[in-house]
Amino acid sequence: MTRERMLDLVGLAARLILGVTLVVAGYLKIGSLQSSARSVQAYQLLPFDVATYVGYALPIVEIILGILLIVGLFTRTAAILGGLLMVAFIIGITSAWARGLSIDCGCFGDGGIISLEEAQRKYPIDIARDIGLALCGLWLAWRPASFASLDRALFGPRIVDSPGAPTPEPTSPDTQTSQSTQE
Repeated sequence: MTRERMLDLVGLAARLILGVTLVVAGYLKIGSLQSSARSVQAYQLLPFDVATYVGYALPIVEIILGILLIVGLFTRTAAILGGLLMVAFIIGITSAWARGLSIDCGCFGDGGIISLEEAQRKYPIDIARDIGLALCGLWLAWRPASFASLDRALFGPRIVDSPGAPTPEPTSPDTQTSQSTQE
């Protein structure tokens, strides 16, 4: 297996891991936007009304970003936004933990108050999961090219390859003719 093929497989895995996680998280919250809003409010980081709107929008944003990642369309942009979401979640969970709040993250449905013991057990797991997902986003931001992506099918491999990758110089019949006459 070539290095490029292996990197494409890593990209596919990162796309699917982050994309499926976002779709599942959004899907589990979309049926109860009020509950999603309460979960965001429980972090006590945003003004109440702003937290309400964020809670309403979050499942929709997660589903849209997840679908884009799964199909591999606008991969770099979706990965950056998905990765930034994970960083925001890490900050929120860390902040809740540091302030002694005992809340369920609300990542996959209903959030809310939980016991201090349960919160102390869950926070490190939630943070570790979100770090892994943020790393998937970081990988895809650096190298969005992967197998089975609409980006590659619609825009070609040169558009989605990593920045700084060598690209062949375009050749036209005129260029080839002038090069052969100079030799």
